[in-house]
Amino acid sequence: MDLRNIAIIAHVDHGKTTLVDELLKQSGAFRENQSVAERAMDSNDLERERGITILAKATSVEHNGTRINIVDTPGHADFGGEVERILSMVDGVVLLVDAAEGPMPQTKFVTSKALALGLRPIVVLNKVDKPDAEPDRALDEVFDLFAALDAADDQLDFPHLYASGRAGWADETLEGPRRDLSALFDLIVRHVPAPRQAAAADKPFRMLATTLGADPFIGRLLTGRVESGTLRTGATVNALSRTGEKVESFRVSKILAFRGLSQQPIDEAVAGDIVSLAGMSKATVADTICDPALDVPLPAQPIDPPTITVTFGINDSPLAGRDGKKVQSRVIRERLMKEAETNVAIKIADTPGGEAFEVSGRGELQMGVLIENMRREGFELSISRPRVIIREEDGQRLEPVEEVTIDVDDEYSGAVIEKLTGPRKGELVEMKPAGAGKTRIVAHVPSRGLIGYHGEFLTDTRGSGVLNRIFHSWAPHKGAIQGRRQGVLISMENGVSVAYALWNLEERGKMFIGAQEQVYEGMIIGEHSRENDLEVNPLKGKKLTNVRASGTDEAVRLTTPVTMSLETAIAYIDDDELVEVTPNSIRLRKRFLDPHERKRQSRAAG
Repeated sequence: MDLRNIAIIAHVDHGKTTLVDELLKQSGAFRENQSVAERAMDSNDLERERGITILAKATSVEHNGTRINIVDTPGHADFGGEVERILSMVDGVVLLVDAAEGPMPQTKFVTSKALALGLRPIVVLNKVDKPDAEPDRALDEVFDLFAALDAADDQLDFPHLYASGRAGWADETLEGPRRDLSALFDLIVRHVPAPRQAAAADKPFRMLATTLGADPFIGRLLTGRVESGTLRTGATVNALSRTGEKVESFRVSKILAFRGLSQQPIDEAVAGDIVSLAGMSKATVADTICDPALDVPLPAQPIDPPTITVTFGINDSPLAGRDGKKVQSRVIRERLMKEAETNVAIKIADTPGGEAFEVSGRGELQMGVLIENMRREGFELSISRPRVIIREEDGQRLEPVEEVTIDVDDEYSGAVIEKLTGPRKGELVEMKPAGAGKTRIVAHVPSRGLIGYHGEFLTDTRGSGVLNRIFHSWAPHKGAIQGRRQGVLISMENGVSVAYALWNLEERGKMFIGAQEQVYEGMIIGEHSRENDLEVNPLKGKKLTNVRASGTDEAVRLTTPVTMSLETAIAYIDDDELVEVTPNSIRLRKRFLDPHERKRQSRAAG
């Protein structure tokens, strides 16, 4: 059967997963009466809740006798490690661009990787049925982007289609019949080359592992594309590391191929196939799986270095162990090591004392997803504020700088620029109109300055702004960046909060807790209206007297407390504070609960 391997790449929310859904439906991958969830490719609970793709996933469809293997890739820069490796498995890419938004930072990131590998993209202008769509402007911007990324002449001569993934149609012109996606299927078969390996079928077997997964029944699964030769179930193969050292020798217990949404066992994999292998115990991503006679590994994509570090520790608060079952440092360490195996963008290091672990990754979203997964599995953790990784090069301190692209209503652009270029030490690169009443701002800002900025940005733009960020470069350290201005309200007692006490404290600042909640000494219960921290008593009830006057005993009405999501809480805390994460709650606390210990530590630090 004829084969085509493609990846679908795009910025966040430009409609990749929805388009793959429609391709699956129209190719007959589902039965007529089969119930299929919306965005069938986003199989993980967190992916469904957040509406984002976190893990790259493969599927395959058939069209007029041609099998098309499709890989759906994540759009967020934090999961860029997945995208870079996926592109080495495919022979073509479908670049999806929102006809209203045009190319965005992540479009630029994934396109630059695809062009560098020599792939010739097909451009699909999606969502052309939106009222604010401007497909012609978006197409011009895509061409300018390709030119700016030094695309070759044959890459600049790209075919394009107009489409609506949700409505399930793609056409060569805007006035097309808008019936189905056959124009896209036909273009993929015409434009994307068949795998080069067909000529390599008689050579020894070689395959580069690009993603690692796990199946509860089969064990570890390595997915990749067969570069040459054929492989049969039961064959013995070697795994070579990137440097050519032998990692292990193992017998292939199963070969699984993608068919629609499921994987089916097959007896033989041939050159060009994208398959998953089982049977290995040590081999991992970027290793070459090959015939025992070979000793030269296939070249693997280098992995971008992590830019932030977060400390994961055991939960040692007075409420520890009430919610979660997994509280020991040994169990936390095992879970983190398992994560680092499948997620190559994450690095784990032990700290002296062994009670905490340094976890380094690409960004706050990636860390938030890991912590959220762990708390759902029953873990209790204490999490520190993210710290940016600083490099030393030629006696100079370098820090990561990110390119931030912001689309915002004109009236809020001044406030945004002032925040980015003032206290956060950013540099304005570009500012231009972006449609009716909107401004697009591009700035280079140190990663340190962006920690915790997103919540403030949404407040400044009344929730209407869109912020996208992507790693840009390492640059000389910009000096101190001011942290949070406000102090916090700290509980001085252990017990259950009382409505009357909280009502009296409301004039001191915003509350993070409501009445009848468990609190402990050293726990942060609100934000102070001034710059200093203040110790307060949330348990203080009303003193009763014998005298009653009419109108003195009105019911206490509390302002609704501020509830923080996991990422907001992690970005909000200061260096001397922690987030306590359990399966049922997220609490903020001081690192040292005892007030005398806190004073000693601040004196020592000062």
